[in-house]
Amino acid sequence: MDAKTTIEHGKAILGIEFGSTRIKAVLVDEDNRPIAQGVHDWENQLVDGLWTYSTEAIWYGLQDCYAHLRENVRAEYDVEIESLAAIGISAMMHGYMPFNERAEILVPFRTWRNTNTGRAAEELSKLFVFNVPLRWSISHLYQAILDKETHVKDITYLTTLAGYIHWQLTGEKVLGIGDASGMLPIDSETMNYSAGMISKFDALVAPESFPWKLEDILPRVLVAGADAGYLTAEGARRLDVSGHLKSGAPFCPPEGDAGTGMVATNAVLKRTGNVSAGTSSFSMIVLEKELSKPYEVIDMVTTPDGYPVAMVHCNNCTSDLNAWVNLFKEYQQLLGVPVDMNEVFGKLYNNALTGDPDCGGLLSYNYFSGEPVTGLNEGRPLFVRSATDKFSLANFMRANLYASVAVLKIGNDILFNEEHVQVDRITGHGGLFKTPGVGQRVLAAALNSPISVMETAGEGGAWGIALLAAFVVNNRKGQSLPEWLNDCVFLGNAGTEIAPLREDVEGFNKYIETYKRGLAIEKAAVEAK
Repeated sequence: MDAKTTIEHGKAILGIEFGSTRIKAVLVDEDNRPIAQGVHDWENQLVDGLWTYSTEAIWYGLQDCYAHLRENVRAEYDVEIESLAAIGISAMMHGYMPFNERAEILVPFRTWRNTNTGRAAEELSKLFVFNVPLRWSISHLYQAILDKETHVKDITYLTTLAGYIHWQLTGEKVLGIGDASGMLPIDSETMNYSAGMISKFDALVAPESFPWKLEDILPRVLVAGADAGYLTAEGARRLDVSGHLKSGAPFCPPEGDAGTGMVATNAVLKRTGNVSAGTSSFSMIVLEKELSKPYEVIDMVTTPDGYPVAMVHCNNCTSDLNAWVNLFKEYQQLLGVPVDMNEVFGKLYNNALTGDPDCGGLLSYNYFSGEPVTGLNEGRPLFVRSATDKFSLANFMRANLYASVAVLKIGNDILFNEEHVQVDRITGHGGLFKTPGVGQRVLAAALNSPISVMETAGEGGAWGIALLAAFVVNNRKGQSLPEWLNDCVFLGNAGTEIAPLREDVEGFNKYIETYKRGLAIEKAAVEAK
């Protein structure tokens, strides 16, 4: 079928992902190729010291994104979306969305970006003998208990952003296992929450006499390929306010952006990995075996089909870099020069590669928010240099590009140097890789590993969740998720690979040692303001 016929016959599949700065919808055909898209830009808000998005912003963003998708479809194919073959919802992982028995949210959505959960994460990590990150839902829940927040007793359901939207569209309180692994540790043998850790948590909070047990308020865990409900009539109206979309489309389990990034880069097999680099960044390495011990900077999560993954998550990546690039845009505007942002990024990024491999001594700390990997509960974006450093435009931009993956390197050095994890292929995706070759070369230097980027990398997590929805309805051979991705989606395409250059690796290593020493400057800035 051509794209128009696919849409007319209700054979198209929809994937929607809620990123930190953009909500994106991708419509794919029966061959899993994107045929239309919609977007909605949004920003989180700092309310009472916590990063949040209001429920009004969530629903307006979803509806506006879908409306833009409809406009794209009508403009390109002169047809209306009446029905869909399948739908998938993905969103930024973790965070805290508690609801009462009337399905009312009890506190504003607390996103992954918040770092107020230090005491809870530390105590739970000791209790579980397992690294529990600050941003995990269980950390937020226990911190609310420690802080004596009165809403906790009224919780009847606790979920993530993806789980919330899925619930409202289908009526099903479920979660994909990858996203669930960011709520509470997963047992990959049972493909469910760790029963032992649930028991430990219930015993820990028993003196509070809450009317709930932990298992009662968590979403049911589903693996990739499982049926996760259907679009209800009310859900159809909430998604498509024009009223054209009919109910009945099946859903895949809702997933987190980490899982959809793995799918979009074909990195769900053991010894494969991917790096997502946008507003935040994270690397995901699918392990052959468990790590020898817990590490505070490494999160243990799962693939969408439930297998162990070592994740290094960094709260900050390209936001500060983009802010600097916007200054050059403003300068162009002052000169009266027409601005093409792709050209601005391309010129600055490629010029950075002509700089010194160690950035001439220049340092950048891109901390818009706290960075747990380096022990910062708050962030202060800083650019640092001494009078003797080589201050050039190329070195300046190179230092900012290095900063975007510096924390990622610190975490991955543990995996490669201490745990001796082996990886056959690492694939990059996200905004950092939009300028061909540059982000790849920087990341290759940071990780001292070849980095691949696929042509489809720009489609991102919305395409990834659309693929997971397609896996539910189009996996007629009963293949595993890795088999289906290899045989039906990627067909052996591993993308374009860039190997690390020796001088770049040596330069990045020199930069990162200076970066680590300079963290005292960042800490002083946090304390001073």
